[in-house]
Amino acid sequence: MALKRRIKVDPSFNTASMSDLVFLLLIFFMISSTLVHPNALKLLLPQSNSQTSAKPITSVSITADKNFYLETVPVTLNQLEYLLQQKMKEQDDPTIALHVDKSVPMEEVVKVMNIAKDNKYKLILATQPLKK
Repeated sequence: MALKRRIKVDPSFNTASMSDLVFLLLIFFMISSTLVHPNALKLLLPQSNSQTSAKPITSVSITADKNFYLETVPVTLNQLEYLLQQKMKEQDDPTIALHVDKSVPMEEVVKVMNIAKDNKYKLILATQPLKK
C-alpha cells in the first residue's frame, strides 16, 4: 500500500510581508524624525556639566551677530517681549530656553533675562556638555 502525503510543503520564501514591515518601519522613522525639531540656528553654546529636567515652552536664541530669534523666527528686542507674552499667557509654569552664542556680549543676555524677570518667566540657559 503506497501512502502519499496530501499536503505538499512549498520550500519557497515569500518576501512580501517582510517588505511591508520594512516599509512601515521606514515611514515610522521618517515621521518621528520630523517631530523632533532641534534648534535650527547654528550657535556655539557655552559648556557646562549641569543639566535640568524642566521642559521649556519656547526658546529664544541670540546669534553671534546679535540677532534675536523666537524659536526660528527673527524678531527685534522690542517685539520679543510682546510675542513672549502672547505665547505664555495661558501657561501655568512659563519656562523659556535661552540659546546664546558664546561670543555674544553679556549685555544682550541680560536684556532677555530682564524680560523674563519682569514677566515672571523661568529662564534656562542652554549649554553644551563639557568635553572630557
